[in-house]
Amino acid sequence: MNLRDQNYLRSLVLEFAAMPSETGWLEFKENKAEPQDIGEYISALANSAALEGRAHAYMLWGVADDGHAIVGTSFDPRTARQGNEELESWLLRLLSPRIGFHFHNIEIDGRSVVLLEIDSAFRHPVKFQGVEYIRVGTYKKPLKDFPEKERTLWRMLDATPFEMLAAAEKLSADEVLKLIDYPAFFELLDKPVPNHRDGMLAGLQAHRLVEPMGGGHWRIFNLGALLFAKRLADFPRLQRKAVRVVVYEGTGRVKTLREQEGMRGYAAGFEGLVGFVNNLLPINEVIGQALRKSVRMYPELAIRELVANALIHQDLSVTGSGPMVEIFDDRMEITNPGKPLMEPQRMLDHPPRSRNESLASIMRLVGICEERGSGVDKVVSEAELYQLPAPAFDVVGESTRATLFAPRPLAGMDREDRVRAVYLHACLRYVQREYMTNTTLRQRFGIDPKNSAIASRLLKDALAAGVIRLEDEAAAPKLRRYVPHWA
Repeated sequence: MNLRDQNYLRSLVLEFAAMPSETGWLEFKENKAEPQDIGEYISALANSAALEGRAHAYMLWGVADDGHAIVGTSFDPRTARQGNEELESWLLRLLSPRIGFHFHNIEIDGRSVVLLEIDSAFRHPVKFQGVEYIRVGTYKKPLKDFPEKERTLWRMLDATPFEMLAAAEKLSADEVLKLIDYPAFFELLDKPVPNHRDGMLAGLQAHRLVEPMGGGHWRIFNLGALLFAKRLADFPRLQRKAVRVVVYEGTGRVKTLREQEGMRGYAAGFEGLVGFVNNLLPINEVIGQALRKSVRMYPELAIRELVANALIHQDLSVTGSGPMVEIFDDRMEITNPGKPLMEPQRMLDHPPRSRNESLASIMRLVGICEERGSGVDKVVSEAELYQLPAPAFDVVGESTRATLFAPRPLAGMDREDRVRAVYLHACLRYVQREYMTNTTLRQRFGIDPKNSAIASRLLKDALAAGVIRLEDEAAAPKLRRYVPHWA
């Protein structure tokens, strides 16, 4: 069942029209559709929905004030504008944060109605034009005028992680199993698929992917949909969180050669995603032990770890953006929404602080990632093993980006590349309870022992940059050992 199917939307409209009155998360209109008014209602309803523990709020046009009879409306959001801007674009631009909302045009008994579905607030109250609103009775009011509601709302927002918000509600048991890839769930857990529906649902419920709502209805949490959706597009709130893979010609973003968006949930589709990315990479021929063999440009283990990190550590509150893998001739960039919760330079030695602990826990449980904190170590280790330039970890705007670089000789690296490589080598040695020396650095870059002066110059540059320090200032030159600057 497609959740945006007209029959589903009609059933929602009929259910709302039968309600005796408006609520904190539901507003009726007949024709009044002033853009300013709609924007303020989106803020008020989204905040009230969060306060009442609802996944969505709604505005419904085409319903009479008295009795809630369906009378139809002349409002059409598809053609509505504010100035020279489309209504939906104008509303989105003035909302902060930019939560998801969707207008649906529906016909019931020959009458046109419009249903506006609004995501509930998450992490922060929703503002419109810089003002936070809330529902008080059937009115919308500035939130600041009701400090007790404001305090309660903040407590609610702080207590509810994104994973535990509802992706879909009031589903039958059969609809849940149509939307969730339960065979993949049991396969990844290395368990047999139960031979009856109740056992399947019990397995999903045990890991907090779904829960019963009463009356034979079920709720799918964002956690369940993000990880095991058969199609993320079936969940409008999550559709833009699908992983995009883009291949470019050359080293810039001018010409796109190929673009693909993932369809399945992260856990169900992870192996397919990594395989897809791996197959897009160029193949290099190398000679080892007198035998010629073909290898991919980047080690698969590094790709797996970086993609898993991007999925787990993204800021799920960011709307309209999801994880992205971009492949250029000279590098691969893996980007996720949200700034990291620690300094990028300390990602190797510090266990990551996960924004999405439930998601990370399931990903570890099914073997997609291992123990907390080992991912970046592996990426740096693989880059050294394959004699690649050191990976880079950067904050770009409101996103986090990890970059793997194509093979390049030491002579082709600039000073920044060399200093970064020396620093990460020192970090890797330190977390392994070892020290960086001239010898280990020569091995890292494949420098011939007779050219140890090259390694000495690399160490000197890194010392001057302040990213490493001598472990013992008094040690003789040949016995010098180096550690990261923070050690």
